[in-house]
Amino acid sequence: MPNILDRFIGLFDPDAGLRRHRARELLARAYEGASQRDGWKPKRAGASANTDHRADGATLRVRARSLYQNVPYITAGVEAWVANHIGTGIIPRSLAKNADTIDALYDAWGKKADADAIFDVNGLVAAAERAAYVDGECLVRLRPRLPSDGLPVPLQLQLLEIDWLDSAKSGTVGGNTIVNGKEYDPLGRLVAYWLFDQHPGEQVSAFKGRAASHPVPADRIIHYYAPVRPGQARGVSMLAPVIARVRDLMLYEDAELQRKNLETRLGVLASGDVETLSMAEQNASDVRQTGDLGTLSSGGITRVPTGTNLTVVEPKAAPGYVDYVKYALHLIASGMGVTYEMLTGDMREVNFSSARVRMLEFRRRAEQRQWLNTIPTLSMRLWEAFIDAAVLAGKLTRSDYACDWSTPKWDYVNPEQDVKADLAEISGGLSSISAKLRRRGEKPDLVFKEIKSDFDRLRSDGTLDIFLQLQTNQAPQAAPTKPTTATS
Repeated sequence: MPNILDRFIGLFDPDAGLRRHRARELLARAYEGASQRDGWKPKRAGASANTDHRADGATLRVRARSLYQNVPYITAGVEAWVANHIGTGIIPRSLAKNADTIDALYDAWGKKADADAIFDVNGLVAAAERAAYVDGECLVRLRPRLPSDGLPVPLQLQLLEIDWLDSAKSGTVGGNTIVNGKEYDPLGRLVAYWLFDQHPGEQVSAFKGRAASHPVPADRIIHYYAPVRPGQARGVSMLAPVIARVRDLMLYEDAELQRKNLETRLGVLASGDVETLSMAEQNASDVRQTGDLGTLSSGGITRVPTGTNLTVVEPKAAPGYVDYVKYALHLIASGMGVTYEMLTGDMREVNFSSARVRMLEFRRRAEQRQWLNTIPTLSMRLWEAFIDAAVLAGKLTRSDYACDWSTPKWDYVNPEQDVKADLAEISGGLSSISAKLRRRGEKPDLVFKEIKSDFDRLRSDGTLDIFLQLQTNQAPQAAPTKPTTATS
C-alpha cells in the first residue's frame, strides 16, 4: 500500500508516486531475512567487534570455562581439537645454510623455554591452543634472560591467561588510544598491552583495592587469537555458538533425571468412605497407614482401614529423550568444529563412508587454523624470537628466519588406498615427497637422512640385494647346485 508521502506526490505527479511505491516494494522483497514483520532486532545491531567483546567477552569466557570444567562431552571435544590440531607439536626446521646447528639449538632451547618450568615449547603451544579455544585468546610474554642463567638461548616464554590483560582499560594516554587494554599510536600501530602484575583472580593477592595495570611493549607480547571480523582486536571463545545450546541440553538432562527419580518411587492415592477416612485420622496407626505407608518391604502385606481404595501413581516415560540428545549433540559438535564421534565417543552408527567424510571435513577446518592462524601468529613469532635471542647472545652469526613446518600426522581412514594415492601423486609430478612427509607429520630432512643411513648399513652388511628383492615381492633365489654323478 502506498504511504502518505506516495499519495501526496501522486496528487501532483501520478507516475512519480507509482515509481516510488514500486521501488519500495522491490526493495522490501530483496532479502526476506531483512524483513521486520516478525519484530526480530538483534542485540546491539551495527556494533563493532570490539564493542561486542567489551559487552559480552568476559561473560562468554566465564561460561565457556565452566562448561569445559564440568561437562564431559565439552571436555572431550576441546581435547580432541587440541590433540588433532597441535598433537605432539608443530615443528619448525630451519632452511638456512647452518640448518643443523640452528635445529639442534632450537631443540635444546625448547626443553627450557617455559618460564614456569611446566612444559617444553611444544607443550606450551598446546596449552595456548587450549586456552585460545576455551577463552578465545591468551598471551605469551617473551622473557629475556641473562647469559648467567645458563639457558641454551637467553629467552623464556610465559603463558598468561587473558585475565592478565586489563580489558576495562580504554581511553587515551599521551596521544595514544587504548581499546580493551591494547594501546595504539595515532597511526593505528599497536604499541603496548596493559597487563596486571599478577592474575586478578588470584585468591592470595598482593593487590589492595583494585589492581593496577601497567603497559608492556607490544614486541614482548604474543596475543594469540583467531579474529573472525575485520578490525577485531580481541578473541571470542570458540564455544560461544554452542553455550546456550549446551545449557538447554543440561536443563533437559536434569529434568529427565528428576523424572526418572520419580519413576523409582511408589506413590499411592487413598480413596473411599469419608467416615472411614475421618475415623482413621483419629487413630495414629491408621493415620500412618493412610497418610504415609512408609517403607514397604518386598513381598510384605500392609493393613489399611476397611473401605479404603488405593490407586498406585505411575509416572509415564517421556518418549524421544535419546533422539533429542543425539540431535542436540550433533549440533553442538558442528558448532565446536569436531565430529560427533570425537565429542561423544559413540561409534555405533559409524561406517567407512561417513567416517571418511566427517574426518576430511574436520581436517580441512583444522588445517586452515594451523596454516592461517597458529603458524603465522604464534609458532612463527616464537621462532623469530628464538632466532633474535640467539643472535644477540652470539649463538648465531645472523638472523635467518627461513624454515619449514611439520604439522601433526593425520591417521589414514583407509591406509592402503591413501598411501597408493600419495605415491600416484608423487610419481605423476603432482606433489613432492617432502610435501607428503610434512602432511603426515614427518620431518623430511630427518627421514631422508635415516633412509640414507639405512641403505648405507644394508650395503655394508651385504644385505641390500635381499632387501630390494623383498621390496619387489621376489624371494631370493638359491644358488644353483651342480648335479652329482655316479662314480665307478
